[in-house]
Amino acid sequence: MRLLVTGGAGFIGSTYVRGLLADPDGATVTVLDSLTFCGNLSNLEPVMGDPRLTFVEADICDGAVLQDLLPGHDAIVHFAAESQVDRSIADPAPFVRTNVVGTQTLLDKAVEHRIGRFLQVSTDEVYGSIAHGSWTEESPMRPNSPYAASKAAAELLAQAYHRTYGLDVVVTRCSNNYGPYQFPDKIIPLFLACLFEGREVSLYGDGEHARDWLHVDDHCAALHLVLTKGRPGEVYNIGGGTELTNNELTGLLLEAGGAGWDRVRRVRDRKGHDRRYSMNIDKISTELGYTPRIPFSSGLADTVAWYRANGHWWRPLMERAALPIPVT
Repeated sequence: MRLLVTGGAGFIGSTYVRGLLADPDGATVTVLDSLTFCGNLSNLEPVMGDPRLTFVEADICDGAVLQDLLPGHDAIVHFAAESQVDRSIADPAPFVRTNVVGTQTLLDKAVEHRIGRFLQVSTDEVYGSIAHGSWTEESPMRPNSPYAASKAAAELLAQAYHRTYGLDVVVTRCSNNYGPYQFPDKIIPLFLACLFEGREVSLYGDGEHARDWLHVDDHCAALHLVLTKGRPGEVYNIGGGTELTNNELTGLLLEAGGAGWDRVRRVRDRKGHDRRYSMNIDKISTELGYTPRIPFSSGLADTVAWYRANGHWWRPLMERAALPIPVT
C-alpha cells in the first residue's frame, strides 16, 4: 500500500508514520507537511533514512503540488490541520484556510486521481460539550470554538464528497491525545516543561473541565484499523477510557515534576471553554475490535520520562512559540 500522510511531521501524524515504517513489510509513505508551527521534521528523524519514506514540504492548499503528488497513491490519511484552540480564538482565518479550504482542495484532487480511500482525522471537539453521558457517532455536531467549527466543516465536506462523488471516505473523532513528541503548547508537555524548568503553570478557571485521555499509540492503532477495515462513509469515535478533570491531571503532573500546588497560577477561563468531553466507543470496538491498550498510569509515566530526557527537543520549540502560555 502506498499512503499519502498529510501533516505527517506533526505529533500524531509522525507517530503514525513511525509506526508504519517500523513494520519491514509495511506501507510506502509520502509525508506532506508545510512545517508551520507544530510541524517538526525532527519528529521523523528516527525514520528519515528509510527508503520507503518520501518527505515533501508543501501546503495542502497548493493544488498544483497535489496534482503532481497524488497519482500512484492508494489512500490518503489526512492529519494536516491548524489545531490549537487559543490561537483559533485569537485569529480564526488560518484555521478556515487550512482546515476547510485545504481539506476541500485535497478532496478535489483525491476524486480527480481516483484515490482508493480518504481517512479524515477529526476530533471530539466537533461535538461541543456534554454535561452527562457520552456522545455516539450519531450525536449532533455543536462546535464552540473556531478550531472545532473548522474541523466540523472539514468532516462535512469529506462526507459530502463520499455521497456526491463516490469517494471512499472514513472519518475518525478522537479524544485528547498525549505521548512523546507532542508540541509543548498542550497541557501535558507544557506543564511538564515548565515544571522541569522551575516555572509556574497556568490553569484555566476552576480547573473542573473534564477530558478523556488517549495515548497517541492507541490512537494510531485505531486509525490503521479504520483505514484498512472501516466501512465507507462511516464515522468512528476513538477514546482512551480515562476521564480526568484538569485539576486531577494537574495534580498528577505536579507529582511527576516534584512540585506542589504553589506552582499553579489560576488564570481567567478561556472564551467558550467546553466543560466536558466524553465519547462512546462501542462502534469501533464492536466492528473493528479496538480496545485502548495503554493504561493511563503507565502511559503518563513513559511520557514524563520522555520529556525529562528530551529537553533538547522541546526547549527550542518553546522559545520559537514564545511559551509558556496558559493552555488546557
